Amino acid sequence: MIENDSVDFAKRKGKSDEWFTPFDAILPILKYIKPNSTVWCPFDKPVSNFVKMFEEEGHKVICSHIDNGGDFFEYEPEDYDIIISNPPYSLRNDVLKRLFKLNSPFAMLMNTNGLFDSKIRWDLFKNNNFTLIYLSGRVNYMKEYGLVEKSSPPFQSAYICSKLSDKQILFEERTKNDRSVGLSDQEKEVW
Repeated sequence: MIENDSVDFAKRKGKSDEWFTPFDAILPILKYIKPNSTVWCPFDKPVSNFVKMFEEEGHKVICSHIDNGGDFFEYEPEDYDIIISNPPYSLRNDVLKRLFKLNSPFAMLMNTNGLFDSKIRWDLFKNNNFTLIYLSGRVNYMKEYGLVEKSSPPFQSAYICSKLSDKQILFEERTKNDRSVGLSDQEKEVW
């Protein structure tokens, strides 16, 4: 189990792994969610694009962000069908260990740089069934909702999944459509 001191240390030092996911990076995962599912978003607040989009699609959403008292490493909802989120990069070893231990379907949007470099992740992937869903292009994460980042990140993103597909690697196009739930006027112009 992870020590909460790691999370507290990052906040005290001004470090933040909290980057918000744009809608075009969420659209590709929708087809892997069964209708009327209960989706646990353990790193999201109610304003999250994940939460908004899943609710718009008719899913029940449980969001349990640590700022609202929902520590992913200590909390698990009683009833959910799938876990989906964009977890803190600095905690990805611990997040993946917990996810595989929970043994529930999941899809975590993560940076793929060095994905297999860590012995911990290497062993997790070697010993568990998983799927990588690569997204086309690079995801422009947002530091704040309503503030579109101007530059492309220096990494590729993919959903690391379990129990969503029999295939090990899938490729999904990111496309823009008319979804503008929760977008500011600035975001709608870019969208």
